[in-house]
Order: sequence, then structure tokens, then C-alpha cells
Amino acid sequence: MSRPQTLSARTALGRQPVLKAPRVLGDWVLWLEQRPQEKGRTTAMIRPWQQADQAAKELTTAPANVRCRIHEYGGGAMAVALMEDRLLLTWIDDSDRCLWQQTWTGLQGRDAAALTPETEPMRISAPGDRALGGGLIDQQRLRWVGVMEHKGHDCLVSLALNQHDQEPLILHAADDFAGYPALSADGSQLAWVEWRQPAMPWDASELCCASITPEGQLKQVRTLAGSRPDAEQLISVFQPLWLPDRSLVVAEDSSGWWNLMRHADPCSDKHNWERQWPMQAETAMPQWVLGMSTTAWDGEHLLAAICAEGRWELKRLMADGTKLQVNQPFDDLADLHADAGRAVAIASNACIGQGLLELDLTSGDWRHTPASEAALPSEAISSPEPLWFNGAAGLRTHAWYYPPMDGTSSSAPLLVKSHSGPTSMARRGLSLGIQFWTTRGWGVVDVNYGGSTGFGRAYRERLNGGWGVVDVNDCAAAATALVQAGKADPNKIAIEGGSAGGFTTLACLCFTDVFRAGACRYAVSDLASLASETHRFEARYLDSLVGAWPEDRALYEERSPLRHAKSIRCPVIFFQGLQDKVVVPEQTERMAAALKDNGLAVDVQTFAEEGHGFRDSEVKVKVLEATEDFFRHHLRL
Repeated sequence: MSRPQTLSARTALGRQPVLKAPRVLGDWVLWLEQRPQEKGRTTAMIRPWQQADQAAKELTTAPANVRCRIHEYGGGAMAVALMEDRLLLTWIDDSDRCLWQQTWTGLQGRDAAALTPETEPMRISAPGDRALGGGLIDQQRLRWVGVMEHKGHDCLVSLALNQHDQEPLILHAADDFAGYPALSADGSQLAWVEWRQPAMPWDASELCCASITPEGQLKQVRTLAGSRPDAEQLISVFQPLWLPDRSLVVAEDSSGWWNLMRHADPCSDKHNWERQWPMQAETAMPQWVLGMSTTAWDGEHLLAAICAEGRWELKRLMADGTKLQVNQPFDDLADLHADAGRAVAIASNACIGQGLLELDLTSGDWRHTPASEAALPSEAISSPEPLWFNGAAGLRTHAWYYPPMDGTSSSAPLLVKSHSGPTSMARRGLSLGIQFWTTRGWGVVDVNYGGSTGFGRAYRERLNGGWGVVDVNDCAAAATALVQAGKADPNKIAIEGGSAGGFTTLACLCFTDVFRAGACRYAVSDLASLASETHRFEARYLDSLVGAWPEDRALYEERSPLRHAKSIRCPVIFFQGLQDKVVVPEQTERMAAALKDNGLAVDVQTFAEEGHGFRDSEVKVKVLEATEDFFRHHLRL
């Protein structure tokens, strides 16, 4: 069989903007667009509803960069509202980490070009040593309400609109972390999520609620659901959502699955929650960033994105407990928002790349606008196949397997992908980064190792105390299963990952003999250093993944690839951003030096302006090309 045309790294990664945070506002749809060709700058875009043939208008032109750094990972950098006949946009700009606002007129027509700035951009928060994010617009009080991270704590704060360079007004000081503020439709109640170290928000978090005084202050703060880290049963909550009847909906996982429950009267002292839609599926995802959304109110019914066995779908959840399927062809969904019978989400599937999905929930019509033109015809795309295998401790474990486009055979090279997080998931939507490999004759297996989300709390908790063991055994078992099935050459297996996935990659090279080469992006190599050097959000993450620090120091050293560098016997390539505050560059330097002392082939490439996660398209292209060159050379392909 002749080999299909290969996909270049520049086509795969150099022109693909990332879409985020779509919103429906009347006859308009807005979203954020992260542009790799502009060094990852993110801008706000707008166009009329379902008018993809009309050019969208850029609202935040360069040098504005809509990005926040709260908890380092950010989220919720944009908030929008219709104020009579005006559009109000607030955003956090990465240049000064401050909150800005601007208004536009010309909404009556359906022509984005006719939108006219009514005001110049105005900075409404004063510069300072703080991070803002996860905000909303309180139209009744003409203010922005969101989260401020300052001096090691989170607060709910407000900033008046139309005022220059203010100090944020503190509404509520959290014990530790806070996020996901949600305002009731009548403006009388505010709900939000809080969590405390050592728990991460997907381990144990609480749903809080307060009444809002006429002066805009919070009173009668109360806890409605969830748990603290010291509770007998740990419970996580996600994304509170108010309904027009003043009832409150939230996802929580006391059943073992993130399912939605509803409180008819959250202002009362009674905790009479109703679990109207039980299912063995997830209606939430791990809260790495603020502002994530999987549920929305469409004007009549609750709409939910639901994940079962790695696939997402949309359903309307009726008051009688019925779950009605919303017919649309996409099974990788994020950032759901709805209003007045319309819904938007970021959507993709195995053959269509990430794009803006617009749904008319009354007629059932939908339109999908990909973020960029198709880079491959459908017949040249390798579709993922679910792979279930016996992983660590013999437990049934999931992965997505992408066959090589020139045919599966026992002589095919195999790339194992270990996703980041590690509390994250391997998704099914079209990844041109994966297709880059399959068009070159590689098989790719993207492993949902124990600890991944989308498969229930018990699956997620497999990694508790087992990071560096469970994930390693699962990645090795996935590769072995494909070799035994005659789909890969045992002498041509490589593994790659970034951040936590980079740790899994290095640990796989240390503690198994399955892999013949590795590639690591900003990889954790020394758990002790990570525990003592990383940023606040993840400062106690390893307590659950490994053990208490520093009491379990011996366990940290036992799992750290840096302490076992002599066990690695294959070539490794490293990529590191020098602005990384999550995995500091010294970790990569020490690990690479230790491998060089072993006499191994090691390559280290650093990028002066990149942090944790690469944004610049030139950097992304260089990393992919260098990885492929490295593997091809050392695996003698």
C-alpha cells in the first residue's frame, strides 16, 4: 500500500486558532480566539448568530491580549452583557493583569462591520500585585464581580464599571481558594465554589451562597453542598447555575459520578436537594481553570453536556427527570452557553476540527464553523478506536487508538501519549497533532490512564497515592496490548507527554522496558522539588497523588525519575519554557544533565518567552518537527 501524503507540522499546528468561552447575546455570538501565529495572543470576536459567511469583528485589537493568570492557569478573563442597545465587554489584559472595559453601539442591525466603539478602552482596576479572573457583570449594580488572588488567598471582589483605576472592593474572603461566582436572575443571591488545601477542587469543594444587600455587600454566607478535605466522604461540586425560579443547580459527585442536583429554595436552611437526573456519566470536568461550563439554561429547560466513556453528548434535562437527546454530530464538547432557545459550544469530532457550534433548540437546526479550514480530507484522517485493556492492578482501562494511515501491521511504530494533568482526559476530537503521526505511518495510542476524568470518581481515584505507578503501568499495558494484537513493533515504541504527562513519560522510561525513546515538554522530573517549588494552586496536589510532604519524602524519591536516571537506557528530548512557574526550568536542566552522565543521546531545547504550555505557533511547530526528527533518527525509521 502506498503511503498517504504526510501532514506537515506547520499545517498541523501553525495555523490552528483555539476557540474559547462562546456566548450567545441576543442575535449575536461572541467568543475568544487564541492565535498561535500571534504568539498566542487571545482576542474577543463577534458576529451575528449563525452568520458564519459574514466576517467576524475583532473587539480587542492588538496589542490587547485577553488572558488572566489567576491560579496560574487562568480562566474567565472575559465577561459580556447587553446594556439596552449597547454591548459591554470587560476583559483582563495580560499586559498589565488589569480589568478593562469598552462599549459598542450598532447592535440593531445584523452587520458586525457596523458595530462602533462608543468608548475607548478603559482600565477599571488599578495595577497591583494580584490576579483577577472568573468574573461576571452585575448589571443591576453596574459592576464586575469576580475572584482576586492576592497574598496567598482568594477573595470575591467587585469593581464599579465606568471608573478608572480602582482598588477592588472585597466582598468575601475565602479560607483558601474560590471560583465560579454565579448571580441569580433577580440579582439577590450569589453562589460560588470554595476549596481548601490539600484538596484540589475535583477532590473536595463546597458550594457557598450568600444574599446580596441593597448596597451590594454579601450577607448570610452559608454552605449548601460539597465537603471539606477532612470530611468522611469527599465530595466535589462544579459550576453553580441559577434558574429563573431562583432554584439552584450544581454538579456534585457523592454518587460516584458528577451528576446534577437541584435545590428549590437555596435561601432556606434546609438542604433538600433533588437528584432528578441520575446517570453513570459525568456532567462536569476538572476545574483546572475558572469559567468552565457544561450546563446552561436555554430559556425553558436545562441543557447539559454529558460525558460517558470518553464521548460527550448534549441533552435537555426535563423537570420530570427525562433526558432528551439533542441531535448533533459532535462528541467532544466544551464551554456550553445558552439563552432564549439558542446554545453555543466549542465542538469537534473525530473528523471535524474544533469549531463554534450554534444550535437552535426550537427548530433543531445547527451550524458548525471550524476554527480553520480542513487540513485533511476525511479519507486521510485516522479515526480513534476505543481500546479497553487490563491496566494497573488488572483493572479495565481505556485509551483511544489511532491506526496508521498506511495500514496497521506488526512492524508499525507506535507513539504512546500520556496526557497532562494528570487529572485530565484524552479527548476524541480531531487532533492534527495526532494526524501528523498517523500520516507518517505511526499508530498513536492516547491513554486515559487511571486518574483520568470522564469515567467516574472511582476511576479518577485510582491514581490517589499511585502517581508514577498506576499511570506508568497503564501506559505500558496499552502499548503491550497493541503489540500483542499485532498492531505495533515492540522495538519502535516511543512515548511523549507534557507537564504531568512528561513525568509519566520519564517514569515509564525509568520503571519499564517497553519504550525505546521519549519526548518531554516542561516535564516534572523531581517530585520533591515540585512539592516545594511549584505555584500555590498545585502546592498540595501531590499529597493525594503521592503522599504527605515532607513526611513521605522517601516515597517522593522512590517515584522521582531524577533519582533513577541511571535506569533510563534510551534517548530523550526535552522542551522547556524559561518563564515556567509550574515546572521550573531547573528541573529539566538537572534531568537532562543526569541522562547525559549516563552517556545517553539527549537533546534540550529551551524557549525564552514561553511558560507552562506553549502558545507561539513557531514554537509548537519547532517542537513537533524536532520530536519527529529525534524519534526517526533514534528508532532508525
